[in-house]
Amino acid sequence: MRLFIAVGFEKESPYLKSIQEKLHFQNSKLTFPKTFHLTLKFLGEVAQDKAEKIKESLNSIKSKKFHTFLDSIGVFPGESYIRVVWVGLNPKGSVLHLQKSIDAVLSPLFKKEKDFKAHITLARVKFIEDKANFMKMLGNIMVEKRKIEVNEFLLVKSELKPAGHIYTVIAKFQL
Repeated sequence: MRLFIAVGFEKESPYLKSIQEKLHFQNSKLTFPKTFHLTLKFLGEVAQDKAEKIKESLNSIKSKKFHTFLDSIGVFPGESYIRVVWVGLNPKGSVLHLQKSIDAVLSPLFKKEKDFKAHITLARVKFIEDKANFMKMLGNIMVEKRKIEVNEFLLVKSELKPAGHIYTVIAKFQL
């Protein structure tokens, strides 16, 4: 099964969808996730027995709940080659601490993340004809500094279907 570890953002979903609606752009092809999350670690294909070891390891994390705020809008990997439109989180310190704790307890099973960026994906980009004007349009989208309480993280199964991803929560871990 294909797994990742994430923080879910169900409560912020209506607001994040309202930002997605502003992303429709002439001569572009974007796909929009239906649910929103912050991926803390992508694990990839994992056997069932290894999934049990992952759960045991994640249960050992002793981290406190924290809050963060929606911050700014941006793109990956860069303005000349846009593949993802995202909303960042700030402050990043507690998010980074949680991600590093996950990396540490899973280090016997998985490589550590090299370039973690705290973000929520709004859209995946297939094609944009006019990148400069797309970036201007993004610059005009104001993101409200909404406070988000983070009190759990999730182990999630991801299934790739023709209609898009189907996410199933395998386990929840309280902070």
